[in-house]
Amino acid sequence: MCYSAQIKADYGRFVRTFGARIGLDEFTRLYWEREQGATHLIPKAVDAMFLEPQTPDEQRIKDMIERFNQSQAAKLEEELFKQRTRLADAERALQAKVTKAAAESKRIATNKVEALRRRLDDLWRTELLERDARIFPGHYAPVIVMENGERVVKPMRYQCRPAGKPALYDKKFPGTYNARRDSLEGFWRQLFGYSHGVLVATAFFENVGKAKLERRELKDGEKDENIVLRFEPRPAEDMLVACLWSRWTGTDAPDLLSFATITDEPPPEVAAAGHDRCIIPIKPENVDAWLVPEADNIEAQYAILDDRERPYYEHRLAA
Repeated sequence: MCYSAQIKADYGRFVRTFGARIGLDEFTRLYWEREQGATHLIPKAVDAMFLEPQTPDEQRIKDMIERFNQSQAAKLEEELFKQRTRLADAERALQAKVTKAAAESKRIATNKVEALRRRLDDLWRTELLERDARIFPGHYAPVIVMENGERVVKPMRYQCRPAGKPALYDKKFPGTYNARRDSLEGFWRQLFGYSHGVLVATAFFENVGKAKLERRELKDGEKDENIVLRFEPRPAEDMLVACLWSRWTGTDAPDLLSFATITDEPPPEVAAAGHDRCIIPIKPENVDAWLVPEADNIEAQYAILDDRERPYYEHRLAA
C-alpha cells in the first residue's frame, strides 16, 4: 500500500516531456477554495509550478498563493509572539523559584518557538527540498488524464472518493488511496476501465515491521516496531504510476477531483524488505492507451498493467 510518494510537479516537464496541458481552471479553483478557507493540503512543490507565471491565469494563481502564504505567516507570527511571551514568563518564574510547572512551561514554549520558526522559514523558502514534493493521503498532486484527446494535468486529492458516494465515504474507507489490482473489478469497478490517470513519481514509501525487514520472528512478548522505508527505482527514473480517479459532485460542497494508485503483488526485493504491495509503473508507450480505456475490453487494461516497467527497487530508511 503506497501510503506516501515522492512526486514530480514540474510545469515545464509536464509540457515538454509528457506533451500535457496544465488544467489551469482546476488549479485556479483549488487555490481559490483554499484561500476561502478550505483545508486543501497542497505540497510546496505544486505551488512552485506557478512561481514564474507566463499568462494572466498563471499570475492569478501565483497571487492567490502569495496571499495565502501571507495570511499563514500572520497567524504563525501571532502564535510565535504568544509562545515567546510564555517562554519569557517561564524564565522569569524560574529565576524567582525553580518549579516543575515553570520548567515544563519553558520546555513546551521553547519547542513551540523552534517549530514555529521552522514553519515560517519553510513558508518563505524558495529553494525546493525533497520533502516539498512528498505527498500523503489527503494531499493534492498533479495527475495526467486524457480530455478531448489531449493529455491534461489536473490537481487531485490523494484519496479517491468515487462519484455518487457520500462525503463520509472518506472516513468509512480511509484506505482508498490504494486500489488493489485484485479488487479492480470489485470495489473499483465503477472506475476501472473508465477513469484512468497517471501520477509521475520518483519514489514511494511504505510502513514495514522491523522484524519483517530483519527477517526474524518476534520474541515472546516483543512488539514489532514500525519503520518507514523509501523505495526508489534503479537506475533512477520517473515512474508513470497507474491510477484511477473520479470527479465527485455534491449538492452543498464543491466538486472534488481525487485519485488512488493501483498496487499489485511486490517484486522480490520489495517483499524481502517486508512489504506486500507495490505500485505499478506503466511504460511510456502505453500511456495513451491507459488514459483512454476501453470499458468493454478489460483484458486490454490488465495487459497494460502486466506490461509494466520492472526496475529494481532499492530501499533505505526514510529521512
